[in-house]
Parts: sequence; structure tokens; C-alpha cells
Amino acid sequence: MKLQYTGLVGDVGGTNARLALIDAEGRVRNLHIYPSHNYASLNDVIADYLERTLGRKRLPRAVIAVAGPVLDGEMEFTNLDWQVSEGDILAQFEFEAVRLINDFAAQALACPLLNGEALRPLGPPLRSAPNEPMLVMGAGTGFGVAGLARSERGDVEVSTEGGHAAFAPSDDVEIEIWSKFRERYGRVSIERILSGRGLFELYEILAGLKQQVPTLKNEKEVHDAAGKGDALANDTLDRFCAILGSVAGDLALSFGARGGVFVSGGIAPRMADRLASGAFRSRFEDKGRLSDYVAQIPTSLVTHPYPALIGAARELAMMERL
Repeated sequence: MKLQYTGLVGDVGGTNARLALIDAEGRVRNLHIYPSHNYASLNDVIADYLERTLGRKRLPRAVIAVAGPVLDGEMEFTNLDWQVSEGDILAQFEFEAVRLINDFAAQALACPLLNGEALRPLGPPLRSAPNEPMLVMGAGTGFGVAGLARSERGDVEVSTEGGHAAFAPSDDVEIEIWSKFRERYGRVSIERILSGRGLFELYEILAGLKQQVPTLKNEKEVHDAAGKGDALANDTLDRFCAILGSVAGDLALSFGARGGVFVSGGIAPRMADRLASGAFRSRFEDKGRLSDYVAQIPTSLVTHPYPALIGAARELAMMERL
């Protein structure tokens, strides 16, 4: 018996485009990963994928999660010469309906479905408050933030540009860090520090504060050196995780995220043990008069490899019910 597919889902960033089909049971099938820079447009990627998996068959719907803000059904990638439009995809591939959604908004939709091996607790095992907002955040090329508003009538994802909120130092060392970033960039956003590039610049700045000469050349070398016992690299990753904890707690307060805070993105999984055992949770809870409030909020690391696809599949199912 041939599988019946209800739609196409995607998770598309500046490095990779991940596409898959959703079967009648809501399961993700036929995942394929394309290097984004090898294609002139997202439509070219979709055309290759559909020809590979379906031939001449047509699908009714598509939901594509994209790494950037979606405005009026359109978005433009910052590090790719791609402009993406729901209307263009709809017309070329004859879908009945197409939706572009921010990739972190898609992850927010996935959060209530993640459990077991898809999550790793960061801090004490706490139960989330039912029907309360959830928050997902993560560092990678940039810093993504999205919320999920919950009620008995359903969930609504909330896309944000929270990574561009201002960075707030928590101690004297971080005041020095903030000052050095301000010398380079003027205004210092969260993303300036909590990103791949930011992690490496944090390493350079800490070297200067310790009157050491930085010898590593990029973020990957910092990770590798920390694993080999390099003291400065370890201090850098510890500081990164501590700042991530402070930001997570601030965003939890801003969203009222009593349903849970989920840490995702490309960088955090490589620091799983450090996040679980280091200063992340203590800095998350260090909120002065509101410390008791955030102490009741569970924090988890998303270990599922494709949460945006899970969220896109959930959005696809909601489109079917309309």
C-alpha cells in the first residue's frame, strides 16, 4: 500500500535546507538535507526534492520554516541571495495553501510535543504549569527567540526578534565584556555575544582581560581546545553558558513562560554537560525579588535534531483543520 502524504514541510537556513513529507498519521518522512549555497533559490530546492520523492504528484499544502522574520508572506535571507514568497511557491508548485513561518516560531509549536530523549533537563525536574506560555531560544549564527501562547482553545506561536534586545551585564567581568563589545559595535545586543561569532569574540576579549594572547582562530577551535583542557577556552564556554542562563531567565520573566523554557540552536547541544552542571541554572534563577517565580520554571535542552520540522508539521495539521 502506497503512503499518502498530506503536505511538504521544510526547515531552511543559510547553511542547509531540510525538506520532508508528512504522512496521513502526521509522521515526518523522506527527510533530505540540501546545502543552501548550492542552489539559486528555495524554489529550486523544492523542485529538486519533489521530483526526487513524488515525480509528477502534487501535494495540497506546504509549511516552510525559515531563518528570519516573515513579513506579509515574504522573507529575505541575510547570508543568501534568496528572496522567498508564499505566492511564488504557491504558483510554481500548485499547492492549495503555503505558509512561511519563522524557524523559532516553528520550534515553539514543537515544544509541547517534545519529551523523553528529545529533551534534557537543565536544573531540577520541575513540572510545567498547564496552559501557561512557553519560550524557546537558541544561539547559532544569530540568536533566536519565540514564544508559545497557550489556552484550552489552542496554541499560538509568537515570532520575535528578541535576540536583538540589549545585553545586560551581571557582574564586573561582564561590565568589562560589555564595554569591549560597545567599543566595537556601539549598541550591544544579546546576539553580539550569544552567537557563534560572539563566542569567539568573547574568547578574544577574555584573553585581553586576563592579559593573555589569544591563539585560537574561530569558535570551533575554542570548543575543541576546551575539550582538551585549555583554561581560557573553558573560561569562555563557562561564561557563555552563564550569560545564556541570565538571558533565559530575563526572557522567561518577559514572556511569563511558566510553561517552560527550551534551549535550542546549533551551539547549546555541544555544551550539554556544561549547561547541565555549570552556572546556567543558577544564573537563570538569580532574578532578585522574582527569583522564587523563575525557580518554579523548568528549563530543558532540546536534543531532537529537527524540532522546526516537528513544528512545521504541527502547523500543517492546523491548516488542514481550517
